[in-house]
Amino acid sequence: MKIFTKFSIVVLLIVAITIGVAGLSSAATTTVSLGTADSFAVLGGQAITNVPNSVITGNVGLSPAAGTNYAGLTTAEVSGTIYAVDATGPAGSAGNNPSLVNGAQSDLTTAYLDAAGRTPTTTFVAGDNQLGGQTLTAGVYAFGHATTANLTAASPLTLDAQGDPNAVFIFQASSDLVTASNSVVQLVNGAQACNVFWQVTSSVTLGTSSTFVGNVLALTSITDNGSSTVSGSLLARNGQVALNMTTINDLTCAVTPTPTPTPTPTPGPSPTPSQLPSTGISIPLNIAILLTGIFTVAILFKVARRKG
Repeated sequence: MKIFTKFSIVVLLIVAITIGVAGLSSAATTTVSLGTADSFAVLGGQAITNVPNSVITGNVGLSPAAGTNYAGLTTAEVSGTIYAVDATGPAGSAGNNPSLVNGAQSDLTTAYLDAAGRTPTTTFVAGDNQLGGQTLTAGVYAFGHATTANLTAASPLTLDAQGDPNAVFIFQASSDLVTASNSVVQLVNGAQACNVFWQVTSSVTLGTSSTFVGNVLALTSITDNGSSTVSGSLLARNGQVALNMTTINDLTCAVTPTPTPTPTPTPGPSPTPSQLPSTGISIPLNIAILLTGIFTVAILFKVARRKG
């Protein structure tokens, strides 16, 4: 009887701790801060080239390479400002602003390392079209190299926010990222492009007429093969960004309205296990379960000792 009682206590303790820890691990994925890089639709390290006409909503910046490494891009194609580390950028651009673009590259590096350091919730097996046909909720997703493309035209990738406009999606590419021609990344149920991040260890290639969503944080280069549409930004740390009749909309997150507090009825109902009776301070349910389990085990242990 004593053995059974002690065994029961141990089982209850394990169950309580498991439930509590599982609840803690399910915390929502937090966003990746881009810092000053957030104001750029396009940011390159080595060069920025363009086959006209592209349509870019947002700023464009190049660092640490000189402004002479812009090729083919005009101010008429950019709704924002074209920045460089010196005054040799495209005609009519803002020109010399090394502090801004160097700072943006520094913040891009910080964001890249942040995204790369997240623990994946799902890891896809390397191979063709491993992202195609998937409907994914908020989380961190790792994937590897594809022989032809990580995403094909026949099977869109759908990002589902499940009604939460703050849902964050982080993708970690251990190699390159390649989308096939006419491939699609689409958002549903309140998902926002500003909350999607692609950390790419190598380079990115967007197939002709790709429809892409999110902020690309590439270690090396980013290339559009032609006429792609990007809702987000193309940010390259070390290499070039090659535009080709590309449409880029650098969208900011929509402000989520603050919910109106619901008046507490008087007298209130009996406090639930997830509320501290003496103060009315709410605590997470998983913490309440964990504490309740430990409290219950302590009582059972005390009773068992008396009987023993």
